[in-house]
Amino acid sequence: MGARGPTLADVAQAAGVSVSTASLAFSGAGPITATTRQKVLDAAAALSYVGPNPLGRQLRSGRSGIVGVVLGDALRRAFRDPVSIQVLDGLVQTLGPLGLGVLLVPAVDDAGEPRADPLLESAGMDVAVLFSGGRADDSSRVTLDRRGVPVVVIEGDPPEHGALIGVDDRGGMADLARRLRALGHERIAVVALPFGGDRREGVADAERQADIRWLVTERRLAGIREGGVEPVVVWETPASLVEHGAAAGRALLTGPDRPTAVIALSDLLASGVVLAARELGLRVGHDVSVAGIDGLDLPWLAPDVLTSVDQPLRLKGESVGLAAAELLAGGSPEPLVLPVSFREGTTTGPAPS
Repeated sequence: MGARGPTLADVAQAAGVSVSTASLAFSGAGPITATTRQKVLDAAAALSYVGPNPLGRQLRSGRSGIVGVVLGDALRRAFRDPVSIQVLDGLVQTLGPLGLGVLLVPAVDDAGEPRADPLLESAGMDVAVLFSGGRADDSSRVTLDRRGVPVVVIEGDPPEHGALIGVDDRGGMADLARRLRALGHERIAVVALPFGGDRREGVADAERQADIRWLVTERRLAGIREGGVEPVVVWETPASLVEHGAAAGRALLTGPDRPTAVIALSDLLASGVVLAARELGLRVGHDVSVAGIDGLDLPWLAPDVLTSVDQPLRLKGESVGLAAAELLAGGSPEPLVLPVSFREGTTTGPAPS
């Protein structure tokens, strides 16, 4: 056999069977007895043959075995966000036993400019998962639709060909807003997630708030208003990172007319506000209340425990993986909205008199 290595034909000859029978022994399907299959596997072991070429299997099946995951941010930021990591963990743990791999694709460049990554135009993938589902006319979705790749959208517009997985974050934020009102808070500010791919930072006026591209931001803001709170100010951030929450906190909590409570549209942003309040000498939960959404475990925020709307992050990832598998099997998954729950911490309390 020389340097070329053993082939499936060599294994078939050693086992005394046809090449097609040897192929069935490795695929695990078709009319083949357990005795014959074992004979083939024993011959393969003796020849140090590891199995058919996976590229050949892909060509025969017409599938890549790959699920493209569009993270919605530059990878260097996405992997600093525990929310993305926990959802991705649930997704990968579900896809692995199904023999499916993952291709990570950033939806923006390092400057934050929205774009369709070249991988979306050419890379082999059977299904795509959009972490920041966005609107139907977003560049990534348009590219995938043109290629005919079915998509699993997380918290975006329902896809024409694919599945939608979300959480009841609007209802959770409405509940949180009502709880803060019941504590006597009337001056409540909001630290928001990005409004879109342009990723601005600062106060968002009414015109800016009327043009939100990211549906998760729009939905959570709508929930706060549904809970009876009209924010005294909405501060837009360029990313869900602690430092952006801290910058917002310093800006919002300086001055005599500061809000008595701040709702952040993520736990990382909320934790940044808590750190800023401490820097300014404010007692969190007394002088100012701070709450977020995600339900993250943030031990470094001790002695405080963040008041938060808890979403089932790992279950969300698992649900996305199951929806992708159902699409691969030719199914049509029903839209799924997962429930959230309120988690009371030490960072909220009655409005100061």
